[in-house]
Amino acid sequence: MDKIEGAKEKILRKSEEIDGVHVKGYDFSGPLEIGKFIEAYKSTGFQASNLGKAVDIAKKMRKEKVTIFLGFTSNMISSGVRESIVHLVKNKMVHAIVTTAGGVEEDIIKSKMPFILGDFRLNGAELRKKGINRIGNILAPNSRYIEFEKIFHKLLNELDDEQKKTGKITTPTEIAYRLGLLADETSMLYWAAKNNIPVFCPGITDGAIGDNIFFFKSEHPEFKLDVSEDVMKLEDMVLDAKLTGAIILGGSLPKHHIMNANMMREGTKYAIYINTSVEGDGSDSGALPEEAKSWGKQSAGGETVKVEADATIVFPLLVAGAFVD
Repeated sequence: MDKIEGAKEKILRKSEEIDGVHVKGYDFSGPLEIGKFIEAYKSTGFQASNLGKAVDIAKKMRKEKVTIFLGFTSNMISSGVRESIVHLVKNKMVHAIVTTAGGVEEDIIKSKMPFILGDFRLNGAELRKKGINRIGNILAPNSRYIEFEKIFHKLLNELDDEQKKTGKITTPTEIAYRLGLLADETSMLYWAAKNNIPVFCPGITDGAIGDNIFFFKSEHPEFKLDVSEDVMKLEDMVLDAKLTGAIILGGSLPKHHIMNANMMREGTKYAIYINTSVEGDGSDSGALPEEAKSWGKQSAGGETVKVEADATIVFPLLVAGAFVD
């Protein structure tokens, strides 16, 4: 065999025939049908197919009446993803929420005053002079946080008075509930309070909430918060559930808090991660579902998927595909 024939044999090696889903995207030749549009993601490939799998898993969670824990970082509330979250909470499609302090405070802020779309490349020093804070390409003027301080300071006074009278120490879930009672129907916390869906915030002393607690406790050193009571409440929900599932946007504390709690029952049956974190640095944020299985956070035989994508793009599509009846 000469060298040309040898090269051809290597390049044109005979393949085995395989069965499976044919790779194909949505056909735009006819009228747009949102259901079929989202269904086509499953056969598109790459992260689109992972999104299609996420939609299927979410549908199974609903069909099997799984106790769903929704976790997200505060930037989801900063963005327009807030409205997708409100839809789930308003319609009782999730059963518990875990978020960061910013997810609580910014939900209240946005029920009073809007954030404004800006640009990723705005001059930070100039924004600082104007009292304007930037979250990616979203602008949050200091006036929003000043308004929140008025609301939260009043609540802290009420909680402190109750603590003095009854000896009862408040919890982060109680703070989220009470703030929800002060919000309007655009608010995630409002619907969580109305529908008795607990909002867990294990990092309650972060952000503007933490700033205001610092100022308040400087004048009221006797004021306390009980985070241990919320740990008991979360674990009771996990252990009392017939089946559990998790939908987690981003990583960080909300992701770990949900999955760590589910170790108590050898893991969730279902889990959907949506984030852009990588696994190479060993962070829990970037960890794949298989890593969670090694800890017993995710059940060995459970169904999982990680969609490596911006949640502001992907999560509304997931809601449209699995949570709109």
